Amino acid sequence: MRVFVTGASGWIGSALVPELLGAGHEVAGLARSDASAATIEAMGAEALRGGLTDLELLRNASADADGVVHLAFGHDFSRIEETIETDARAVEAMGSALAGKPFVVASGTPVVPGRASLEDDNPDGAGPVAGRTEIARAVVAMAGRGVRSSVVRLPRSVHGEGDSHGFIAQLIGLDREKGVSAYVGDGTQRWPAVHVVDAAHLFRLALEQAPAGAVLHAVGDEGVAIRDLAAVIGTRLNLPPTSVPAGELGFLGLILSVDQPSGSARTQELLGWRPTRPGLLEDVEKGHYFG
Repeated sequence: MRVFVTGASGWIGSALVPELLGAGHEVAGLARSDASAATIEAMGAEALRGGLTDLELLRNASADADGVVHLAFGHDFSRIEETIETDARAVEAMGSALAGKPFVVASGTPVVPGRASLEDDNPDGAGPVAGRTEIARAVVAMAGRGVRSSVVRLPRSVHGEGDSHGFIAQLIGLDREKGVSAYVGDGTQRWPAVHVVDAAHLFRLALEQAPAGAVLHAVGDEGVAIRDLAAVIGTRLNLPPTSVPAGELGFLGLILSVDQPSGSARTQELLGWRPTRPGLLEDVEKGHYFG
């Protein structure tokens, strides 16, 4: 299968491209820069120069492919509405060329008060990133247009060796600045998590097997208590785990203050996916986040 991948040089893409190549697929990756193109080519894939605003390129690359995995997304929260609009147009452009083909799009696990969110839970679409929820719904609806579309919802932490920009890396950097290992409130709020290699494997299975309109959860750890995470980080940094007001932690404070566990039992049953890599606490304990 020839697979077009956006975000191929990014954190998850850099795990997915070898996963696809190892399974015998041919990969073409979208590259916004010379550096991204070099990364993609070094993995053994073809680099297609362009970005998410290049709608004709996206349509043509999708038409030339046997399937598409869309991972790219801008994370400039100061321009989030513009970023979401760009993503929506890009998704529609790619989907318009994929009748009869698989289209796998990354999204995020929802928050359901009082319990772990499940694959059939529908987010309420509130907040600054509500537009991403609408994009995910549009992708699922493409099944009605003959596209074998699916959405892979990712948890708050997609962790692993080499992660230098995710929430765990950001939290460790913030802890170093503040001199404490921070959590919010009593720290019982839970984060779902998955190892990046396990996530990449699920994206490949979705591309190969997911039925049209499927919603999947790439969740290994259903919910890691933030205070437990703070304890592990504190031990590595020799800093005391400390409750800090959410407002003092910027955007991370908002993320840390919400209890948001999520499950993946139905995904595992549907596709035979089994997370096998280390969980979040074990991964952080290994020390590769600390330089």
